[in-house]
Amino acid sequence: MEIKSIVLRHVKMELLNPFTTSVGTEVDKDFILVEVKSKSGVSGWAESVSIMEPIYNEETVKTNWHIMSDHLIPVLFASEIRHPDDVSEAFRPIRGNFNAKAALEGAVWDLYAREKGITLAKALGGVKEKIEVGVSVGIQDSEIKMLKQIEGYVNEGYKRIKVKIKPGWDVHILKAIRAQFPGIQLMADANCAYTLGDIEHLQRLEEFELMMIEQPLEHDDIIDHAKLQSNLKTPICLDESIHTFEDARKAIELGSCRIINLKIGRVGGLTESRKIHDLCEENNIPMWCGGMLEAGIGRAHNIAITSLSNFTLPGDTAPSSHYWKEDIIDPEVTMEEGYIYVPQRPGIGYEPNRSKIEDITLYSRTFSK
Repeated sequence: MEIKSIVLRHVKMELLNPFTTSVGTEVDKDFILVEVKSKSGVSGWAESVSIMEPIYNEETVKTNWHIMSDHLIPVLFASEIRHPDDVSEAFRPIRGNFNAKAALEGAVWDLYAREKGITLAKALGGVKEKIEVGVSVGIQDSEIKMLKQIEGYVNEGYKRIKVKIKPGWDVHILKAIRAQFPGIQLMADANCAYTLGDIEHLQRLEEFELMMIEQPLEHDDIIDHAKLQSNLKTPICLDESIHTFEDARKAIELGSCRIINLKIGRVGGLTESRKIHDLCEENNIPMWCGGMLEAGIGRAHNIAITSLSNFTLPGDTAPSSHYWKEDIIDPEVTMEEGYIYVPQRPGIGYEPNRSKIEDITLYSRTFSK
């Protein structure tokens, strides 16, 4: 596997519907597409999941472009890459910038699998033929709108419903959802909207028999989450707090969570994702794959990692049509009775549509070795 060139494309896609959480609203998605080309003429693809503002984490589209262009790509060109695991090792001296690292590493993983003639899922050690699909519901204008939206998702066959919550939009909305849909798998995602001072308030959510409460406290915390978990019967799921294998190890040892949401971009790539997966499996910590409003290429990477054995809970990898009028891959990601089938073509299993990609590209830059 000899890398010849790398193309970065800043692209922009309009979401079908605005998506609101406790930290903001997205109506469209700017992101970076990465294409890594080998001397054999094969291309591997990935997406950076960073958005335009540093409100999920400290990275943005602009900082990713800078870090990839000025630091990571020169390191990649200067390194001998025999296997995708070598990429994360080469990037180790550069601290943080996990989204940027994951995008380049992910493209190398896709390239590696394509050149080997195997699926990305198989290259990672995946064992599943299909994955369960959950859906994430943003904060709505009204309770009625929320319930109508959930009804549609239940009828479509989604295996799990995740709703965004925040102070003032939690107890009453969960009560209304449970009254209308008593049997669904339901979880709540707080996106860091609460503090330890809210323990009694969060205990009120116990009556709704949630699968989990995701990231209720600060984005960089594992200490206070341990205190909160000891006061809750409902499992806490950590998201923003887990960036590395070491973060996951410490959170598990402290009892900060009973479930972990893995996002490939958040932990720096597929190599680190596998390490965290194996750790969680050894410690009986169930996992699921979270979403970052990815287009089809990033969505395909999520499908591949979710094929690993310890992703036992439905993730956020909904079909393309849930987010986009038209996706940038052929075929688009589809769902059948609440499942997405793991593609069997080499690499990510979907072919990037270059014509559609060019239509949404704001600018691009090619780096040659």
